[in-house]
Amino acid sequence: MNSIRALLSIKQLEIDYPSRDGQGRVTAVKDLNLELAQGEIGCLLGSSGCGKSTVLRAICGFEPLKTGEIFLRDKVVSSVIVQLPPNQRKIGMVFQDFALFPHLNVLENIAFGLQHLSSSQRSSVAMNWLKRVSLADKADAYPHELSGGQQQRVALARAMAPEPDLILLDEPFSSLDIELRERLAGEMREILKTNNITALLVTHDQFEAFAIADKVGVMTEGKVLQWDIPYQLYHKPINRYIADFIGRGVFVKGVVQANNKVKIELGELELEEDRSDDIGKEIDVLLRADDIQHDDHSTLLAEVVRKTFRGADFLYTLKLSSGNEIYAFVPSHHDHAIGEKIGIHLVADHVVTFSE
Repeated sequence: MNSIRALLSIKQLEIDYPSRDGQGRVTAVKDLNLELAQGEIGCLLGSSGCGKSTVLRAICGFEPLKTGEIFLRDKVVSSVIVQLPPNQRKIGMVFQDFALFPHLNVLENIAFGLQHLSSSQRSSVAMNWLKRVSLADKADAYPHELSGGQQQRVALARAMAPEPDLILLDEPFSSLDIELRERLAGEMREILKTNNITALLVTHDQFEAFAIADKVGVMTEGKVLQWDIPYQLYHKPINRYIADFIGRGVFVKGVVQANNKVKIELGELELEEDRSDDIGKEIDVLLRADDIQHDDHSTLLAEVVRKTFRGADFLYTLKLSSGNEIYAFVPSHHDHAIGEKIGIHLVADHVVTFSE
């Protein structure tokens, strides 16, 4: 990695805690490496307890490091021997609950972190940021008078107003409903990009991560398994865990053919890499819900065993003649009953396989 061009650079980070029984220590984060350039949005994606929030706390300066270094603009802010105080790091934070002051109006909330300016300057800067997040008409409102989405934008404006080098967002959409979450993720990305703000968020929601981030790191057990653009994570996962974690899919058995294809129960798929040395070998093929298309004219049938209505489509769980189950997204006007057999065919363009 080249930390010269990176605004945030984390190298070989390891963090541990005392164990509950007091007899040893438990590793929370290990061998973590990542970089963010100016204006780039990154995301740590993983389930609860994977260590992603611990990384944010370490970047802020709230967690000591066992090993490794954290750089901001080529300056070491955390290491085994260096621990720059949090208030000297030029980092803004947006919390899960937004943490707005209920006794202050919107303008006063945003101005709170601008104590180094005169009163008139604070008001001017705060109003400018309110305009940037399209809330200028809410300057005199109090937090309880705002919707969840509006509160989130105020929290973001408050974090950005002091012009920090980096914004950290800790599960910023977790308190919002799913539909609002997806819309606001897009709005937040637009605000951050328009203002060339570098940001790192943590979330357990992959749709949220993909909607906002330029780069995403999938975390488990304290490690980032793959730090990549969302497209690569989805289409070129480097291991089974990521392939299974990203998207809705299952692994099916396939046999490598002489024409660099793999034959599975549903037909043949073109392999992207040369597998001429593996002809006749059995491999696992990842089939996601968008790899299967409903086709009333197909002779290949599968039984509907479960279905989830998603508005524009259903997520069907389908049982093949072998007894194996697969997933398929089907437009919601195709409302088939449980137990009904429907026609399907393969439409996979990117084939993900694993040999072991």
